[in-house]
Amino acid sequence: MQMNRLTKLVLSVGAVGILAACDPGATAGDDATGEVSGTINVVSREDGSGTRGAFTEITGVLAEDENGEEVDNTYSEAVIQNGTEGVLSAVAQDQNAIGYISLGSLNDTVRGLPVDGVEPTAETVQDGTFPIARNFNIAWAGDLSEVAQDFVDYIQSAEGQEIATEEGYVEAVSDAPAYESKGLSGTISVVGSTSVSPLMEVLSEGYRELNPDVQIDITSNGSSAGMTSAIEGTADIGMASRELNDTEKEKLTFEPIAIDGIAIVVNKNNDIDSLTLEEVRQVFSGEITNWEDVQ
Repeated sequence: MQMNRLTKLVLSVGAVGILAACDPGATAGDDATGEVSGTINVVSREDGSGTRGAFTEITGVLAEDENGEEVDNTYSEAVIQNGTEGVLSAVAQDQNAIGYISLGSLNDTVRGLPVDGVEPTAETVQDGTFPIARNFNIAWAGDLSEVAQDFVDYIQSAEGQEIATEEGYVEAVSDAPAYESKGLSGTISVVGSTSVSPLMEVLSEGYRELNPDVQIDITSNGSSAGMTSAIEGTADIGMASRELNDTEKEKLTFEPIAIDGIAIVVNKNNDIDSLTLEEVRQVFSGEITNWEDVQ
C-alpha cells in the first residue's frame, strides 16, 4: 500500500517527536544558542561549603549589617546543591540557571562566564586579572605522622605543584624543592572540601606511584567538616576551599596547596557576554532576578 504525501508528513513529524521524547537531555530552548530571557534561576552551594564561603566573601554577597555582624545575603529562592556535581548538573539542565564552581572543575557541560570582561582561566587567575579566586588549603592538628608529613612534603614539592598546574590550578609554592621518596608505608585519612578533592585524588595517585605501600583515604564532605575532623583528630589532614576562620587557625596548622578561581557558570545556550563583579553580587543576592536586566 502506498502512502500519500500527507500521511508521510504526519509519520515524519511523529518520528521526530518520539526521538525528542526519548532524549533525556532535550530541554526547551536547546535547539539554538541565543539570548536568554525571563527569571534567573540561581544555583548556590550549601552552608559550610568552602566554595560558598569564598564566593560570598569575594563578591560581597557576604556583608556586614548595621550591627557589624556578617550576613550571607544569598538569594532566598536559590536552589541549593551540596556539591560541585550538583551545581554542574542543575545549570546544564536549565537554560535560565546560573551557578558557581571551582575553576578546576569546569567542564564542557556548562559555560564559564567572563567577569568584568575577563575569561575564567588558570592564566587569568595567575596574573590576577580574574577577580574571583581563593586558596585551596590543607590543615592538621598537632604533629603529623611520618607518612602524613611525607605526603604533605610531596604536595608542596616541585612534583606536587606541577600536578596542580597540570590540573588547571595555579601553584601555591614558588621554587618548590624536588621530592625524595623515603619508601614509607601506612594509611593517611584526608577529609573535607568537595572542590579540593579532585586535585587531592590526583596528588594521591602521584604520591602512591612513588610510595605504593601507602594507602590514602579521601572523603569529600565539605570544608567545615574537614576542619572539624582535623581538629577532632578523626582525620590526619583536612581540606578547605576557603580561608580558615579564627577558631580553626588557633587549633590547626594550615598551608595552601594551590590557587583556584571560582567560575561563574551558565547554561551552554546562554550567550550573555559577561557580568561585572557587582552584577554577580546583585544576581546571587536576589537584587537582579531577570536576565533582561543584565543584557
